[in-house]
Amino acid sequence: MLTLLPLVASAGTAPLATVDVATPSEFARADEPLVLSFAELGVESGVSASSLVALQGEQVLPSQLLDTDGDEAPDSLLVSVDLEGAGREQFRVVSDAALAAQQKYVKRTQAEISRKEGGQWQGRKYIGGDFVNVSELTPPPEHTDHSEFIRYEGPGIESDRVGYRVYLDERNGFDIFGKRVPEPVLQKVGLDGFSSYHEPADWGLDVLKVGASLGMGGYGYWQDGAVQRVSDVSGWTARILENGALQSSFSIDYRDWQVAGKTVQLHSTLTMQAGSRLVKVVLESSEALDNLVTGLVRHPGTEVLKGDLDITGEAFSYLATWGQQSLDGGKLGMAVLFHRKDLQQLAEDEANHVAVLRPRGTRVEYYFLSAWDGEPNGIKNRQAFSDYLEQEAERLTIAPRVQVTSAYGASQKQFPVTAAAARGWAQAMVDSEIARHGKQLAYGGWDDLRQRPSNWEYTTGLLMQAYDDVGLALNDSAYNSVAEEVISSFVAEDGSLHSYDKSRYNIDSINSGKMLLRLYQRTGEERYRKAADQLREQLQEHPRVSAGAFWHKQRYPWQLWLDGVYMGMPFLAHYSQLFENGASLEEVIKEFEVSRDQLRDPETGLYWHAWDEKKQQVWADPDTGRSALFWGRGLGWLAMALVDTLDYIPAGHEEQRQVLVDMTRQLADALLKVQDDSGTWYQILDRPDAVGNYREASASSMFTYMLAKGVNNGILPASYREAAVTAYEGLVREFVEPHPDGSTSLTHNCQVAGLGFGRDGSYQYYMSEKVIRDDPKGLGPFVFASLEIAQLLQ
Repeated sequence: MLTLLPLVASAGTAPLATVDVATPSEFARADEPLVLSFAELGVESGVSASSLVALQGEQVLPSQLLDTDGDEAPDSLLVSVDLEGAGREQFRVVSDAALAAQQKYVKRTQAEISRKEGGQWQGRKYIGGDFVNVSELTPPPEHTDHSEFIRYEGPGIESDRVGYRVYLDERNGFDIFGKRVPEPVLQKVGLDGFSSYHEPADWGLDVLKVGASLGMGGYGYWQDGAVQRVSDVSGWTARILENGALQSSFSIDYRDWQVAGKTVQLHSTLTMQAGSRLVKVVLESSEALDNLVTGLVRHPGTEVLKGDLDITGEAFSYLATWGQQSLDGGKLGMAVLFHRKDLQQLAEDEANHVAVLRPRGTRVEYYFLSAWDGEPNGIKNRQAFSDYLEQEAERLTIAPRVQVTSAYGASQKQFPVTAAAARGWAQAMVDSEIARHGKQLAYGGWDDLRQRPSNWEYTTGLLMQAYDDVGLALNDSAYNSVAEEVISSFVAEDGSLHSYDKSRYNIDSINSGKMLLRLYQRTGEERYRKAADQLREQLQEHPRVSAGAFWHKQRYPWQLWLDGVYMGMPFLAHYSQLFENGASLEEVIKEFEVSRDQLRDPETGLYWHAWDEKKQQVWADPDTGRSALFWGRGLGWLAMALVDTLDYIPAGHEEQRQVLVDMTRQLADALLKVQDDSGTWYQILDRPDAVGNYREASASSMFTYMLAKGVNNGILPASYREAAVTAYEGLVREFVEPHPDGSTSLTHNCQVAGLGFGRDGSYQYYMSEKVIRDDPKGLGPFVFASLEIAQLLQ
């Protein structure tokens, strides 16, 4: 639990930012670490970082400045908050140099390494001298295990719960210091004798026998059914990166690791935070390694615990052991926690229980923890350890819902919104995204968000359409050029599409085709027409449900998803008008009709996310085949599909148009009934008070776009104009985040949501997907909405 410090200066200091936090779990979260960037706090260049203080009511919250980008200048504020289960907290961040100078936060973490000086090497032993604490250490060639040169044999890290050490030699084992006291102890461990920490002391002791294993969460390479430790290296360098009250970290560089027939430079970073037993490990290698491994020493008589693996990819699971495996004869639990999508397999060899991980490019991250029954108020039995692991996995998976309202951001927003302001926000979002990521979504690039090579993705077309629309609205061809360059990078001279695979029959692959049609109309280049023809060919062969609507993907048989209506139908309608004289419009209308018939709830007018015709999926109702919940962005895709497809159903096709017009009006009415007072909408539309639910940017942008475009194009009556403007002003208030450096972000985007393959469609599932900023699925619709609102207000 954190210690609140008394306020010793006026509480009337105007805040830089107000921070509202909601607990997304039923259980309490003590010492919840919130990392707030200076950008989101609106910290301007004239504000001294050292003056920042977090205040909750009349109390000072513990905080620490962080340098998250490694440029040796602080850029974020870590604040520790106690959260009640399903509770809400608020605090403010102020700049008050006098108040900040008076604070002495309790030191609850430490990272350190000490070496001897003043002695001499005799063979492989260092004789004499005294230990000196250093911030960086590269052991000399003479150093090996038990050289008595490095105190407790390597760098150490601790919180107020537990400590760990890493052997900085060929063993590369990870060990545990069980602690009986909360204060830092590493600075005195081993001073009274090189191996004295193996004996019980008032602070605790070394509780793990590592032997020839990875120990507690160590890392290596999995080859031929066995762990290859990071042993065959030309040297090591350990650096203390942080040594703060709330967070400490160190790194180790392994030079010239000989592994898998390669010479690899490996960089690891280990981080601990106050109140936590967990260590975050980040591994970065100079070359891609396919089978990095972490694990736990394998002791006899222990029970292996495994977390649920039938979960979504970004959620955390674990591999753990529990039993009498402490050197003092007590009970000890150990675990490694990892993203489900990173796990290749759980396995074991003679010395280890292991999780074989798949790096994302050249990077992988995971956590490890231990729980010794000798801790004060420690975990005493297997059930308590299992319950603890489940809660820790949930804490890692589902972050607190944080809303930051900065004074700087508020100063950049004006209400009521004008047409010029709406166009300005569209341009600001596009300018900021180009500055952040350039043209990395082009073929051959690296998609930072998806952490994989850039492919022919629906999100690429969505974002490039936003760029293109801004260029058209502002009459600035620079934006159109970026969009064209990214899209055209996928199109070969013969019209083939790099990274596109028709055999997957993935309707998501169609969406970027809308930009192909634009570019063909704009340039007349045949390669764009030929590329679009391939997508049309996919739709001709694409599998369908019995009533005629498209399966979402080949790997999702007999399933109709709302997402797919947007991915395919605006393209098909536009293509048919350009090249088929509208012959496929009836097919387009059928997709909407089947979606309405199978997915619309007659009581609320809302639509369920998906329908399984065969009623076989775990998420499907056994009687109806429908999924259980009204997911915001799912309805958002449908909303945009309705108004965009109507662009390509011309006058004279009134019966076809009327189907979509009626659906649009009915959906608009249903959405306004579940609109929040802020003007925005929730992740799960009809459960605003449920634990963990949050106002979500991408869905809110999509609904705003539908309302504004519907009014602009006469699809919706003029009476919806006020609703559209209210929704847009809600977007700007809730989700638009201007930064002092001139950039702008869109916050609170659900990164992804789907069904099947570990995604059971439950409320908890939709809460478990990451909430991020600047996702293309939010940025694109926000830009579309901004430009339509600008037209509405013109």
